[in-house]
Amino acid sequence: MFLARFKITIQYDGTKFFGWQFQPAKRTVQDELEKVISTFSDGEKIKVFGAGRTDTGVHALSQVAHFDLNTDLDTCNLIKALNAHLSEDILVESLDVVPADFHARYSAQIRCYRYQCYTGNNVLFRNQSWITGQLDQSILQSVAETVVGEHDFLSFCKFRIDMKSTVCKIYESVWKKQDKMLIYYVSGNRFLHHMVRYLTGTMVEISRGKFTIESFLNLLNNPEKNVQIFKAPPQGLILYKVDYA
Repeated sequence: MFLARFKITIQYDGTKFFGWQFQPAKRTVQDELEKVISTFSDGEKIKVFGAGRTDTGVHALSQVAHFDLNTDLDTCNLIKALNAHLSEDILVESLDVVPADFHARYSAQIRCYRYQCYTGNNVLFRNQSWITGQLDQSILQSVAETVVGEHDFLSFCKFRIDMKSTVCKIYESVWKKQDKMLIYYVSGNRFLHHMVRYLTGTMVEISRGKFTIESFLNLLNNPEKNVQIFKAPPQGLILYKVDYA
């Protein structure tokens, strides 16, 4: 047996989870992963570190995490073993041995999210999208373009006293249509708590005529904490990629 650091990439349906991060007496993705991985460690508690801490109801197609484990299993057999023990709403996509200084959160360079808005009337999409009704894609896109670049997103986050910085660099911010689904794609070097949901919710309200682009730009250019703006519900949000150098 040898101690190795593993990079694990997973999918999960966040519907029945209270988010990624461990919470006492609540079902979380981190806790479930740690319990299953620890069964292969001869009783040692294994700690799992994630690239992003998704909230209750938020999904992931490629969440990345890392952990250290003594094992004789190769990565292929370890993937099979983990998937056999994990619940059906978590799936291990890939597993790689990485250098000891790799960190799922701090080594990440780009995080990519998408937010799904369903413009039709189909209840089958209720857990993977926000059923918004019709939206004006051209208005959504005109607002989305304004957040590209480096900005202080204090106005578009859940403020916490321990926040060291509220500046983020956004590389992509675009709305795309797939049949009746309008999807907001956004990628950046980092994201603040609830930031994507506040951005999406406010853009949708602008499309509905309940908020103005001018007011949006004012919040972006003159950041202030605890602003009363619009937050999209969690179920439409998906962490779909994390890139490393």
